[in-house]
Amino acid sequence: QFQLVESGGGLVQPGGSLRLSCTSSQFTLDTYAIGWFRQAPGKEREGLACSGGIGGIKQYDDSVTGRFTISRDHTKNTVYLEMNSLRAEDTGVYYCAAGSWAQYCTIVPVGYNHWGQGTQVTVSS
Repeated sequence: QFQLVESGGGLVQPGGSLRLSCTSSQFTLDTYAIGWFRQAPGKEREGLACSGGIGGIKQYDDSVTGRFTISRDHTKNTVYLEMNSLRAEDTGVYYCAAGSWAQYCTIVPVGYNHWGQGTQVTVSS
């Protein structure tokens, strides 16, 4: 079974930073599109950023453009979401997901076949 594992969540003050990680012990993430999503209490899951496979595109939701950065470390088989200038409205459970596209990716959740268990991010003073 394809398992994705997120880590790096926690409590941070407004204006602070966190880096989330997404990794798999079974599959090489370079061959998959990886997306980062967030679900706040009482809200639908929303797409934040995605990265196509090697040489693929990247996309960001307008709400995080300029603040969040998605990147890959091929040597560690890990995809990161670097989050800066965090706001209270960034609070939620953050998920990574893998889609079977080559260089394409989307921040729409539909089409992603494999999901991690999520990591909680709380932005509060």
